[in-house]
Amino acid sequence: MTVTIWHNPRCTKSRETLKLLTGRGIDPEVRLYLDNAPDAAELRHALDLLGIAAIDLVRTKEAEFKAEGLTKDSPDDLLIAAMAGTPKLIERPVVFANGKAALGRPPENVLAIL
Repeated sequence: MTVTIWHNPRCTKSRETLKLLTGRGIDPEVRLYLDNAPDAAELRHALDLLGIAAIDLVRTKEAEFKAEGLTKDSPDDLLIAAMAGTPKLIERPVVFANGKAALGRPPENVLAIL
């Protein structure tokens, strides 16, 4: 089984999720998404797997959210473009396994897809 985590090592929840995975003997592919940002197609795919709207994957409290003129009512295409251009806006961590995805908030959420 291939497991991938969109990881930010400075984020507590991301570190906890990675620790949860490795503690279960899983050696995930770690994608440092701030350095290797997902493009719009990857973000759309992630949203489809997560079964959520784009706004639910956006960190709305980041200064960049307001600075880019975004609101909670912004269209999905605009939010996806913003996340692709400013990956700091992507909620983390996102874990992919078995053709599914889960947001690690809380970290235990990812256990459902393993």
